[in-house]
Amino acid sequence: MAEQLTNEFTVNRSIEEAWPIITDLEKIAPCLPGAELQEVNHDDEKGDVYSGVVKVKLGAISTQFKGDAYFVEKDDEAYTASIKGKGRDTGGRGNASADISAHAESLSPTSTKVVVTTDLHITGKVAQFGRGILGDVSAKLIDQFADNLNTMIDEDGVAESGGDESADAPAATDPATAATATDAAPKARKINGPAAEPIDLMEVSGSSILKRAAPAIAALLIVLFILRRRS
Repeated sequence: MAEQLTNEFTVNRSIEEAWPIITDLEKIAPCLPGAELQEVNHDDEKGDVYSGVVKVKLGAISTQFKGDAYFVEKDDEAYTASIKGKGRDTGGRGNASADISAHAESLSPTSTKVVVTTDLHITGKVAQFGRGILGDVSAKLIDQFADNLNTMIDEDGVAESGGDESADAPAATDPATAATATDAAPKARKINGPAAEPIDLMEVSGSSILKRAAPAIAALLIVLFILRRRS
């Protein structure tokens, strides 16, 4: 199943302040419901690759997607970025991949609009309830993300640049020593953040889920009724 989703949200900061924050995947990951960043790996071709899980539940049924994402392109002057991500259901019920593009534009000196377009591909059993529901779910999740992001920014503030950078500048290093240090540096870094709570799809889009699942529920009730009459 393939579907394109377009969502937008507003950050309560100027575009110059907002852009570095919204493109810092490590910083904003806890703001996305259900998402838990676990590790950052450096790849010589892809750059930093962010690995983690997205936890989902539908009523009493829980599952999670384990995957990774990285920047394909990021233009800080044009305020555009593209990200590629992929994941798999750890229960073996399907896979997902996404090509995500984001563009920010200034609304005012204190607000920035971000438009996110996602080309999403889902395979396996997890795709059966996807079409017609993903649009509603993604819109509500983006709203929650924006609320969490703006709350985080208000609480943490925006780091101010400036000051005497020369005071903290490292001393000159011999090129050979620097190369050895770079080669010895670890390429994987564990993220010890808080565990994420699963996204409850029934709460996020209860009416859509129930409407989509109604035929299956009806069939189950019929089977139970027949079995009851035979017993």
